[in-house]
Amino acid sequence: MGVLDHLFDLFEITPKRKRRKPWQTVEIKVKMDCDGCERRVRHAVSSMKGAKSVEVNRKQSRVTVTGHVDPNKVLKKVKSTGKRAEFWPYVPYNLVAYPYVAQAYDKKAPSGYVRNVAQALPSPNAADEKLVSLFSDENPNACSIM
Repeated sequence: MGVLDHLFDLFEITPKRKRRKPWQTVEIKVKMDCDGCERRVRHAVSSMKGAKSVEVNRKQSRVTVTGHVDPNKVLKKVKSTGKRAEFWPYVPYNLVAYPYVAQAYDKKAPSGYVRNVAQALPSPNAADEKLVSLFSDENPNACSIM
């Protein structure tokens, strides 16, 4: 039986499984003016393979797609509707150390958001950050005199 099993394994036709893309959330900035624009973008993205949920926020000009999708393919699909689109360039205001740095503050950003730039984040070697954390209650190696 060993030979027959070996021959059966050689000639067995099994579909090769593709690796699934990882579960991720893709956020895209799209300028939408009316219900028709919103519907067109929503339909284009929700028809993609692997897209599980699609949220469209016209007030923020934001489309959020969650599922087993490729971010570049989602962006390309949104652009195919004729709309100008880019990846979501903003981060919440409270996550940035210096929100009013030259390139971070954007008048077009939705309220509570600033542009995600490297200069808005504090440098890890900043002296003032080290001094603040030196006497912090969360630091287990803080000064024990207090």
